[in-house]
Amino acid sequence: MSLQRVTEATFPSGARVHLPGRGHGHVYHAPGPAGSPTLILLHGLWATGSLNWFPAFAPLREHFGVAAVDLRGHGRGLPVDGHFRVSDCADDVAALIDALDTGPAILVGYSLGGVVAQLTWRRHPDRVAGLVLCATARNFAGTWREQMFFRGMLGATLAARAASALRARGQGDEVNGPGLHDGTVSPIDIIEEATALGRRLPAWAFDEMRRCNPLAAVGAMAALGRFSSHSWIGEVDVPAAVVVTARDRLISPIRQRKLAAAIPEATVHEVDADHGACVLGADRFIPALVDACESVAGRARRSVA
Repeated sequence: MSLQRVTEATFPSGARVHLPGRGHGHVYHAPGPAGSPTLILLHGLWATGSLNWFPAFAPLREHFGVAAVDLRGHGRGLPVDGHFRVSDCADDVAALIDALDTGPAILVGYSLGGVVAQLTWRRHPDRVAGLVLCATARNFAGTWREQMFFRGMLGATLAARAASALRARGQGDEVNGPGLHDGTVSPIDIIEEATALGRRLPAWAFDEMRRCNPLAAVGAMAALGRFSSHSWIGEVDVPAAVVVTARDRLISPIRQRKLAAAIPEATVHEVDADHGACVLGADRFIPALVDACESVAGRARRSVA
């Protein structure tokens, strides 16, 4: 992969999308075959829609429409104003589904994106036709070590926010730089996206990660520590599948399987790979992902027939 270059087939073209009352987001969108459902692809922490999903776009587009959004504080997504809240991301996803006018969509979430997908169903069940949850869990702070880690993330978030506020006062609020932006897509962004063509994947991937707001990323980690769907995930009433990264050293496969067991009739699709499977283990991850999406789509079609 280090020798590959970005081509026009690597990912769909990106576009600004107006989310009424929320601002302008950024989405990579491509229609699928006639009559096919739309997948809303939700990326993981410190990634972007294109970076997380670029190996999967072409295989998924053979069967589905795809729309990969940049979450708040990530890439060209909406800015984070203070706290990073998963609920804000979930509401953004619902607004995106409305803006795209797809009708209820299948949410495909990876890691942090899987948490956003769960909460989008919880807050906006009428927008969700199905769930495909990858390398994610119901909660992330079960042991005392994990609880201490996420408490540390909360402290780091508060410290970083205070430092950012001091820097803003000292610089007349002109603190935007790589990864710190106002959520709009400027002509420079458009030019940079166009000139990504021909670049080697590692260099492009590094620049995509640099677009993420570090304060938002740390805040998202703290938010993961506070998240738990234990009390309501068993109420999911749409078709669901869980893609388990069986060698995951970041999110325990045991936790991932417990998520699957908690969702009525969820199918399990195991991948012999670590947490970076979406890119670094794509040859194993993508077949499982496609199977999971087809399983959910097939059951969703039967439920409305």
